[in-house]
Amino acid sequence: MSQRNKAPAFNRPRNQRRALLRSQARSLILEERIATTEAKAKALRPFVERLVSYGKKGTLASRRLAKSRLGDDAAVKKLFDTIAPRYADRKGGYTRVVKRTRRSAGSAAKLAYIAF
Repeated sequence: MSQRNKAPAFNRPRNQRRALLRSQARSLILEERIATTEAKAKALRPFVERLVSYGKKGTLASRRLAKSRLGDDAAVKKLFDTIAPRYADRKGGYTRVVKRTRRSAGSAAKLAYIAF
């Protein structure tokens, strides 16, 4: 019985959710800090943490897995060459989510930064 393990849907179909996470992960790796909504940052965290773990392994298989998740050669190169070695002695918790003030106009969504 699989209860309580459903990821947030963001009111999108599965392929659009995947594309959203992939795009945000790519931006986070290349920029090292992005601003987004709090819910998206919390959903992005385990996705990126797993990618950093792949980078720490450094094998060809893990590089191919990261490439399949990200779909961008430049992001994979930066992940394996600069970001993963930075956390070589750390067991987890590579990212942090810092809450910002609410958006004043429009949806008034809770905003946050996610950074390494």
